[in-house]
Amino acid sequence: MLGLSWLYDAILTIYALSVLAYFSDFLQRNRKANRFAFGLLSAVWTLMTFFFLGRAWEKQYLPLVTLFDTLFFFSWMLVSLSLVLNWFYRVDLFVFFANVVGFAFLAFSLFAPQETTPEGLEHLRSNLLWLHISMAFFSYVAFFLSAIFSAMYLWHDRMLKRKDWHPRLWRFPSLEVLDRFAFRLVAVGVPLFLLGLILGAIWAYWKIPGNFWLDPKVLASLAVLAMYVAYLVRRLRHQWPAKRLAEWNLIAFVAVLVNLLVSAAFSSFHLWL
Repeated sequence: MLGLSWLYDAILTIYALSVLAYFSDFLQRNRKANRFAFGLLSAVWTLMTFFFLGRAWEKQYLPLVTLFDTLFFFSWMLVSLSLVLNWFYRVDLFVFFANVVGFAFLAFSLFAPQETTPEGLEHLRSNLLWLHISMAFFSYVAFFLSAIFSAMYLWHDRMLKRKDWHPRLWRFPSLEVLDRFAFRLVAVGVPLFLLGLILGAIWAYWKIPGNFWLDPKVLASLAVLAMYVAYLVRRLRHQWPAKRLAEWNLIAFVAVLVNLLVSAAFSSFHLWL
């Protein structure tokens, strides 16, 4: 890690400058600041990719296990997907909100443990476990991005109802677009999360003694799955208005965060997030 510390410091510095430039554009529309921020964010993505590959080479395994790895990879995925979405759809406010959180995750990783336990290293020999972890990561990112769109929906809806004609209002996508993006991301996240659960259950069946189904992490994950399935069912059947769906989506994401805390604090075997 020492050989990569300079690269990590560079990433953190450039990322901070990018977020500040986006914040400047958020306060008062500034296309130059926006383009500058996007360029810096692209540089951050490149450096984060090199850092991730370098750490994988150093450790000789895919670094997705420790809390440090988890936070870094989550931040990298937020940068990746926000760049892609902004390239195709020009959702500047969304990119700003996503990367404020992405930067916070990256900064917090400074204080996270970087080494895994011998038991954790032994678990890493399983390809099934890698697939489980990877799919869980992708589903978490999809749920998080969906939650941002739902939060933007509620904010936009509130401004419209209060007739708050602030110039920032016109930078929001329409309510219909925000609702559609939130739904599509949940529609992507749920199958990934379900497949991750199935693969994790298969791995645990062979590796974990006793009844792992009663582990708090497993129960919390099933609760999260049920909440997002309920969201999809209500959305597809048009049983709830868009505002209520947005509120439920945010509640479901809070459940995701609780699930991650359960993994870290109470699970008897789940050593990763």
